[in-house]
Formats: sequence, structure tokens, C-alpha cells
Amino acid sequence: MSKAVLLFSGQGAQKVGMGKDLVEAYPAAKTLFEKADNVLDRSLTSVMFEGPAEDLTRTGNCQPALFLHGLALLEILREKIPSLEPVAAAGLSLGEMTAHCAAGTFTFEEGLKLVARRGELMDQACEANPGIMAAMIGGTNEDVARLAKDCDVDVANLNCPGQTVLSGKEEGIDSAVSKAKEYGLRMGKKLQVAGAYHSRLMAGAQDKLGEALAATEFHDPTIPVVSNFLAEPAEGANAIRASLKDQVTGSVRWIESIRLLREQGHDLFIELGPGKVLAGFMARIDKEARILSIEDAESLEAAVAELS
Repeated sequence: MSKAVLLFSGQGAQKVGMGKDLVEAYPAAKTLFEKADNVLDRSLTSVMFEGPAEDLTRTGNCQPALFLHGLALLEILREKIPSLEPVAAAGLSLGEMTAHCAAGTFTFEEGLKLVARRGELMDQACEANPGIMAAMIGGTNEDVARLAKDCDVDVANLNCPGQTVLSGKEEGIDSAVSKAKEYGLRMGKKLQVAGAYHSRLMAGAQDKLGEALAATEFHDPTIPVVSNFLAEPAEGANAIRASLKDQVTGSVRWIESIRLLREQGHDLFIELGPGKVLAGFMARIDKEARILSIEDAESLEAAVAELS
């Protein structure tokens, strides 16, 4: 029996063609992808398979695309390895919604609608309050926090030691990038994203998402799901709703979330989603942890061989 922590990708991991080989190789994936198009009443799958990249990158598309892709990978994995026993789950930003669906907090249909609404609201917030993000490389959390405060931007993601993402208005991020070395950082690099996620500029999306969360039926998750915002599991439906709402403008505390899971004794992690981003973070957070990254049919079959 393989006991594993499930990890799900966040926005930015998406790539054109994601899921196409799964649909061609596995009937379970084909069924789930068709269901997603029916639930959304549009062809999300054609954007995933054919792009263009600009369309897939739009928050309203990439968030439901990553949600669908991660859950399809999990469904096939469970089919291939019936003895797989997920013991906890977490997801980077949007990936936390996928983790909750995997844990049974809400159904696939309800979750997909919720994620599509989240993406739509964040697209609207990006248009109303334009902003950008930048990765800060090197330095301590304290150095980055000081820089963020002085440039009037927010700390968006604490991804791994030596990589923190700032988010805010363009002039503030430009200032932070130019001053990075003055604050003891190695460099700052602007990211190709559509808006200032996990910052105060997302407040409009946060409030409206709260309404959508309140209207969605929640159940107690079957396994603990670590909240990015709290860096620990939220207990009970209302606390989970609050943490998912607060995450929209709050910092993604990924380092603390992974360290909590390691302290609890978990040593096998399975990353479900494109790009192996989370495995890269894991290598910087804790080299002793074992992580398998599954993003397509080839890597899925390799993981099945390793876990069987």
C-alpha cells in the first residue's frame, strides 16, 4: 500500500496540449474531460489542447484547466493503483481547490463551477486593478518583506527558500526589481502573468468569491487539506470557506505548508499537474522528501511502475 501526500499545481503551470494524451490513452480521462465541457457549457478542452497560449493563460481558462487536469491524473492513478492511500493533500494557490475536490470537500461538478467563477472574478479584478508580479531571488523572508513594504507591494508567494514572489501595481514592482540588490537579494525578475494575484488588488474578487463559496455545499474532507493561507488544515466547512476566500489576497505560505507535512512524518509526495514546479520547490525546501511528478501519460505510467 502506497501512502502519499497529493500536491496540485497552481496557475502558471499550464501549457497548451495538457491532457490531450490522457484523453487519447485512458477512457476515464475522456469521460471526465467531456463532463467538464458539459458542466461549463463550453469547450474548455479545445483551449487546453489547441490554445492559443494567450487564451489558455487567461485566468478564467487556466484555473479550471489545471483543476480538471489534476483530477484526471488522480482518477487514472487510482484506477491503476487501487492500493494507493492518499493521507493528506495540498495545492499551490488555485491547486488548493483541486486538493479539496480530491479530498471530497465538494463534488467535481461543484468544484469546477467554483473554480471557473474564481477565475472569472480574478480576470475582472485584473482589468479593474491592473498589476504585475515579480520573483525575488535570494535574501531572507525579512529582507523581502522590508522591500515589499518600502515599495508598497504585497508578498504573494513564499515558494521555497530563496524564492519569494511580490505582487502589486506596476510602478511598485518595477521599484522592487530595481532595488532588490540594495535589500540583500540576488535579483528580481518580473513574471509573465495577467495580474497582481495574492495582493490587495484582488480584493474585489475576494468578496465575490466569498458569495460563491457560501453557495457551494461543503463536506468534511476525507483527508487533511493544508490551507496555503493558514499553513495548516482549516477545520470545518466555514473555516475552509474562509481560508479559500482569504487566500485570494493573502500570501501563499508554501514553505511552511510543506514543512508541516514533513514534520507530520509524510515522506512520499505525488505532484499532479504540468511542469514539475512543485518538485523544484521541494528540492529547495527538503531534499530528503521523495516526490513523483505526474503530468502526462508517460510520467503517469512511470509512477505506476515505481509505486506498484
